[in-house]
This record gives sequence, structure tokens and C-alpha cells, in this order.
Amino acid sequence: MNERLRRALFEAQLTEQDLATELRVDPKTVRRWLDGRLPYSRHRGDLVKRLGVDEVDLWPELAAKSRPDEIAAIYPRRSLIGQEAWLSLLASAAHEIDILAYSALFLCEDDRFIKIVGEKVERGVRVKIALGDPERLDVARIGAEEAGAEPLAATIRKSIERLRPLVGAGRASLRLHDMVLYNSLYRVDGQVLVNQHAYGTPSAQAPVYHLRKAADAEMFELHLTSFEQIWSRATPIQTP
Repeated sequence: MNERLRRALFEAQLTEQDLATELRVDPKTVRRWLDGRLPYSRHRGDLVKRLGVDEVDLWPELAAKSRPDEIAAIYPRRSLIGQEAWLSLLASAAHEIDILAYSALFLCEDDRFIKIVGEKVERGVRVKIALGDPERLDVARIGAEEAGAEPLAATIRKSIERLRPLVGAGRASLRLHDMVLYNSLYRVDGQVLVNQHAYGTPSAQAPVYHLRKAADAEMFELHLTSFEQIWSRATPIQTP
């Protein structure tokens, strides 16, 4: 029993039905919370805001958790993840691969990556890659922010040409976007690596969060939603 939650409801003069209505959940869900089940993080946020209490006041066990279960690892720099680790992750794909970046040249210039993508598509893996559009992006400004050694438009075009045979053969879907990215995403089935973007810092020197799909994978789902929104607005590449 969660007596803290029950007391907070009483002090807020709310019934179980009131709370269920306000949070748009089934009354049985509220009953489970009162019985001791830990709510999903999105519901916990709504609860503490409505009740005017701190999260750890209602669920002290959260104070002992160092990080959410969906965070598999954190890397201070992308360069700390070896190329073999990237290729191994991609080679493990059983259902889908999603990539969102400006150029992702560190992968596209690797023949092993091209081979893995081709083989995965032949085995039924869905591959969607969204890269920056060198004709529509403000490549001069973004390139300066990324502080890369090579002009951004040039690295994007290199990646497009590397991927073009796969797209032309129907082995992968490639679209071009004109979005200013806050991070690059590399998703393989139930895992996603989120490469942060920091002004004046090349992506290879920026942090990476390795997220995995878990029971309460709020960050994982948020980034997948972001990918799909950009994908829906991106332009399919024209192939000969």
C-alpha cells in the first residue's frame, strides 16, 4: 500500500475517481497506484504537479535509482564508440534501422556499413535514412556550428552518393531533410543512440546517449517520434 499517495489525495481533497478523470486514466489504474504499483514517469509528473508534492515524497525508492532503466550507457564523445561497435549494433538488426543525421559520413564511407545495410534489407529489415539536403539546408551556418574540418555540403553529398546504389536497387529508403537538428539518431530495433549536437563542436566530439526500449522508455519513444516527424516532412531522393 502507498499510504503517502493516499494521504496526498486526502489532503488535496481528491477521490480516486477525481484523479482518474483529471489524468485521463482508468480508475483501476489509480487503485493499482494506491496498492503500491509505481506509475509510469509521465503519470508521476502529472501526479506530483496536481498534488503539489515531490516525487520522492510519494515514492522514496526513486531516490535510490541512479538513472532510468532505458539508459544503457552514456558516452562523453561519439568517438569513444569504436567503429566495430557501430557495425556490430547495425548487424544485429532484425526488424528496422532508422538513421537521422546531417551526413552520417563516418558510417556511409565504410564499405562494411554499405554491405550490412544491403544484406539486412534482403532479409526483410526496414531501413530508413534521413540526411540533410545540401540544396535546402543553411549549410554554411550549420557547418560553422558543427565546426567540421570539411564543408558540410560536401560530406552530405559523399554520403548520398555512397547510398544511392542501395536506394536505386530498392534496398533502402533515403530522404533529405532541411531541419536544424538538435541531435542525430541511430536506431536499431529496440535501441537508439542519440548523438547530441553542441554549438562549435563536431558531432564526433559530442555526447551520445544509448537508450533501449524498456517498460517505461519515455526518452526512447520521444526520439522515435521526433524521427518519424522529420521523416514525414523529408523529401525522397531521386534516383536514376
